[in-house]
Amino acid sequence: MPVKSDRWIRRMARKHGLIEPFVEEQVRRVDGRGVISYGLSSYGYDVRCADEFKIFTNVHSAVVDPKNFSEKSFVDFKGDVCVIPPNSFALARTIEYFRIPRNVITICLGKSTYARCGIIVNVTPLEPEWEGHVTLEFSNTTPLPAKIYAGEGVAQVIFLESDEVCEVSYRDRGGKYQGQRGVTPPKL
Repeated sequence: MPVKSDRWIRRMARKHGLIEPFVEEQVRRVDGRGVISYGLSSYGYDVRCADEFKIFTNVHSAVVDPKNFSEKSFVDFKGDVCVIPPNSFALARTIEYFRIPRNVITICLGKSTYARCGIIVNVTPLEPEWEGHVTLEFSNTTPLPAKIYAGEGVAQVIFLESDEVCEVSYRDRGGKYQGQRGVTPPKL
């Protein structure tokens, strides 16, 4: 499975709507101020975080159960900066909407700027023919509050293309997160 280059990503974004909106270059400054970079890179695409967050809370003493997840475990927040409590996490989504081709799978890794602050960004692979906004999970591993900046880079998506098309895609099996918009909590 070869990793795809900036040329491939640009071509797929223009012709097939792979990433919308698509930023064709690495952006490091906006209106004269430094930002955590986003946009097209040499062998991937740095996604941005939208301004919608679900911050984990233990206010209701709910049990964290992936088979029966309680929405009471989250506080909804909308803003340019999200503060995640110590040793907690938040869900967010990408600004970008993805349409993954049938012969491609992606790996998404957090940006080093956040990792060096003890903030881990977790995203599962984007499977063949999945589409939607990517739900991001930010874990604050520190004993201090941590900031996440909306509209700036948070993770890099790397595209891997197979030399053959898969037999059953995410769309074919009716994946539960297909076409998701907004921040999507766990489903069973």
